[in-house]
Amino acid sequence: MAKRLISLLIYTILFSFFGLASENTDSPATSNENQAVTTSNVPTDAHSAPHGATESDKAFDPVEIIMHHIADANEFHILGNLSLPLPVIIYNKDSKSWFTTMSSSFHSHHGEGSNEVNGYVMSHSRVHPADGSHNFIDFSITKNVFAMLMGMLILFIGLFITRNAYAKRENQAPSGFQSLMEPLVQFIAHDIARENIGKNYMKFTPFLVCVFFFILINNLLGLIPIFPGSANVSGNIAFTLVLGFISFILINVYAKKDYWIHIFAMPGVPKPLLLILTPIEILGLFIKPASLILRLFGNITGGHIAVLSIASLVFILGKAGASVGGSLTGGLIAVPLLIFVNAMELFVAFLQAYVFTLLTSIFIGIAQEEHAHH
Repeated sequence: MAKRLISLLIYTILFSFFGLASENTDSPATSNENQAVTTSNVPTDAHSAPHGATESDKAFDPVEIIMHHIADANEFHILGNLSLPLPVIIYNKDSKSWFTTMSSSFHSHHGEGSNEVNGYVMSHSRVHPADGSHNFIDFSITKNVFAMLMGMLILFIGLFITRNAYAKRENQAPSGFQSLMEPLVQFIAHDIARENIGKNYMKFTPFLVCVFFFILINNLLGLIPIFPGSANVSGNIAFTLVLGFISFILINVYAKKDYWIHIFAMPGVPKPLLLILTPIEILGLFIKPASLILRLFGNITGGHIAVLSIASLVFILGKAGASVGGSLTGGLIAVPLLIFVNAMELFVAFLQAYVFTLLTSIFIGIAQEEHAHH
C-alpha cells in the first residue's frame, strides 16, 4: 500500500509540473488589442470605460463577460476591485531577458486602464508586450496554474491523511476520512482498472487513481464562484492536452507486442487490405487521446458557459439594471434554472473524472491484451 501511495504522489507532482509548463501557452491578446495598447494608461478590459462614461452608459455584453470569466488571467479576482496579485514571469526572446513582477504593478492608481511596466501591459487580465510582439515565453503563475497547484496541494494532503490512517489502523475497519477515500480507491482499482486492464492492473492503478482525483478536485474548485474557486482549469485545452499526452505515452510505452502486431500486421488480413487498414489503425493511436482531451475540455467549458449564460438573463432582461421589473423577471427565470444547471454541473464534475479514468483504463487494457497464436 505504501508503494501505491508513493506512486500516487509522484503522479500528482508530474501532473502539476507538466500543467505548469502548458497553462501559459495561450496567446494573451489579439493583434487588434495590442495595437490599441500603446500608451502607459489605456482602457484594457470589460470593466474599463471611456473618459466621462459611467458603467450604466455601457451596453451589457454577455459574450464578453462569459469569455472573460472562462479565460485564464494573471490575477485572481476576488470581489469588486479586489484581486489577488500573482507573479508575472516572462522571457523575451528578442532581448533575451527576463521580466518579473506582480500583476498588481499594472493597476492604475486612477482606476482606469493599465500601467505600462518595462514595456509590458495588462490587457483583458493578461500581460503581454506593449508593442504587440508575440516573441516571448510566459512562465507566469496564472489563475489556472494557481488553482491547479492548489488542487495538487489538496490531493497531496488527502493522500497523506489516508496514508497515516492506514498506518495507524492496519487490519482495522476504516474510519473518518479513510472511510471516504477507501471506497473510491477500491472502486477505481477493482471495478475500473482490474475489469478493463486485466492481470497487470496494479501497475496502472496509481495513475488512474491520481488522474481521477486530480480532475475531480479541479472540476469541483471550478464550480465555486468566488476565491479560491472560479478557475476554469479543466476547461483549458492546455490542461486536458497534457493529461491526454500522459495517457498516450502510458498506453503506448507499456503496450504489448500483440498490440503493435494488430496495428501494422493484422493476422488473417490480406496484404492489399493492410494498405488501407494500417493507416487507419495508426490514426487511431492519436484519436484515442484526442477524444479524451476534447471530451473533458468541451464538457467542462460548455457547463461554465451554460451557467454564466443563464445568470446573464438577469442583466439582459433588466437592461443592466435600468429596469427593475426586467431584473426581477430575469431573476425569477434564472434562479431556478441556475439551481438545476449547477446541480447538473456537480454531477458532470464527477462524471467527467470517471469517464476520463474509465476510457483511459479501456485504452490501456486494449494495449495490454495478449492473444493466443496458433
